[in-house]
Amino acid sequence: MPPFTVLHVCMGNICRSPMAERLLLLAVRERLSRLDVDPAGSDALVHSHSAGTGGWHAGEEMNPPAARQVTARGGEVAGFAARRLRSDLIDAADLVLTATADQQEYVVALRPDAAGRTFVLGEFGRLLGALDRSALPPAAPTPEAVHARGVALVAAAEAARQGASALTTDDLDDPWGRGDQCFSRVADEIEETVQPLAAALLP
Repeated sequence: MPPFTVLHVCMGNICRSPMAERLLLLAVRERLSRLDVDPAGSDALVHSHSAGTGGWHAGEEMNPPAARQVTARGGEVAGFAARRLRSDLIDAADLVLTATADQQEYVVALRPDAAGRTFVLGEFGRLLGALDRSALPPAAPTPEAVHARGVALVAAAEAARQGASALTTDDLDDPWGRGDQCFSRVADEIEETVQPLAAALLP
């Protein structure tokens, strides 16, 4: 049950998935501010966290250029520590968003029953744009309402997917070791999914 839990997955958990984790949280808090609801209560509504398919960077902070993108956009990087993906994290997630199709396959191989709630991030954003939100449970800034609406949203996206594979253009480039311009482009692409997701979850 609540909060609606989103697990972001990439390879090392220091670049793409941490940016997605914190930028979704930022989008939720900005939405709550517009509703005159205390953004500090966002954690009770949406739990956004992340992990990597590999454990090379376990315990490390976010990669500096990734952290710069999050802070430049108004998000927070404090308290982040990279970790390796575990089965229990997948089991507890209402929605799993991966940076690439390879990572989506990794998640589903680990937990086949999570296939219907595991999407490449760009794929989910693409499907989200075509969904009829009028069929979803009513939106309200309460844990129960956000959870019910989120679960229905994921089910609708899975129905819209109809077993089709993600497109190659849905993958996020790996910006590790590249410049700020690349990180900025990847962060922009992440926002193209997490901002509409926050908008779909809340009034």
